[in-house]
Amino acid sequence: GYRVSLQGNFFGRNHIYITFPEYNPRKHIKLDPPLNLQSNATASKCQIWWSLRNVPWYLTEILQYELQYKEYSMSWEIASNKTPPSSLPQIEIEATELRSGIAYIARVRCKVSENENSYHSQWSEWSHTTVFQRADVPKLSEKILYTRTMQLLFIPLSFGTLLYLFWNCKLSSRYHCFPTLGQKASPALTFPHQLLSFCHSIVCTMGISR
Repeated sequence: GYRVSLQGNFFGRNHIYITFPEYNPRKHIKLDPPLNLQSNATASKCQIWWSLRNVPWYLTEILQYELQYKEYSMSWEIASNKTPPSSLPQIEIEATELRSGIAYIARVRCKVSENENSYHSQWSEWSHTTVFQRADVPKLSEKILYTRTMQLLFIPLSFGTLLYLFWNCKLSSRYHCFPTLGQKASPALTFPHQLLSFCHSIVCTMGISR
């Protein structure tokens, strides 16, 4: 340990005042704020990272960080706080925590971890800020959307057509394949043709409306 004292000359006499009889520098650390704060925002998350200055190597692995972020136009008093899960100088913010189309601003500070017994420090000053904005989710193009709609519509219509054709084959065994003069065709025989015409008209209508 160390002993910190104050020495001065008062009224022509030298005086020594002991300020801290047992002073341990390890217990009174204040680090410089992080620097080079940078960010990269995508549609799924925002990555933020930074670097350190004048920090001994034996302290870098026992540091803890606190990140503050907020909407750019809001006050820091209502900012959200996040703590990285490790001592690495980086953190991620999920897209669900950010509003689309809104600019955000973030800052970070550091200190020795509270779980460390050999050293103790107070929070550093806040770093410089970085501004980011969540990227919008890309929208499907009109052509791709039309193609997928056609695919979804074609599958059930095709299945329905095959089902009624199969049912018609079963019923047709009870009737002649060619009705004699003066007889009407069975509704079971004419329905598949009507269904096919209906499907064709829907596809044509969608192509025209496109």
